[in-house]
Amino acid sequence: IMIGGIELSEMSNEVLRKTIAIAPQDGFLFSEKVKNNIIYPSSTRSQENIEQFAKQASIHEEILQLPNGYDTMIGERGVTLSGGQKQRIIIARAILKNAPILILDEATSALDSFTENLIKNSLSEFMKNKTAIVIAHRLSTLLHMDRILVFEQGKIIEDGTHEELLKNGEKYKNLWKAQIESYIFC
Repeated sequence: IMIGGIELSEMSNEVLRKTIAIAPQDGFLFSEKVKNNIIYPSSTRSQENIEQFAKQASIHEEILQLPNGYDTMIGERGVTLSGGQKQRIIIARAILKNAPILILDEATSALDSFTENLIKNSLSEFMKNKTAIVIAHRLSTLLHMDRILVFEQGKIIEDGTHEELLKNGEKYKNLWKAQIESYIFC
């Protein structure tokens, strides 16, 4: 495996960590101010910078509604926030890191469809010229990815774009059909 022309085995852990930003499904928030949770582990960002990243993660307006805005303490693991708010703060943190590799592990699973769409639009611009690994069960999250891999029991069973997989992929096509039908009958 090579990253930026350097073999992974030759990279220090510090360099590797700087190369990857991750927004996990259940990321960790600190019992701290909202702004400190966005800028972690860095601490040298201006308020304007922080707000820019929060806007990209579609959380800025909601932060402004909190009692002390960006200076609001959010409690242990973000207990005072909704699941979607926590997730968008974690996404803002990943955007701020601006690493060449972005991993989104079910990063939009705690969001409603409207907010997911807002974030997908922001992230599509942000992901340009980056390697993005997007792990998702909600297939609508993957619609505009360059390449989709379908796994079964740890093995890749289908590979292609959304359109290619709908045309040629049996498993993906069945999953897509099941998800579309669940939206229609809800």
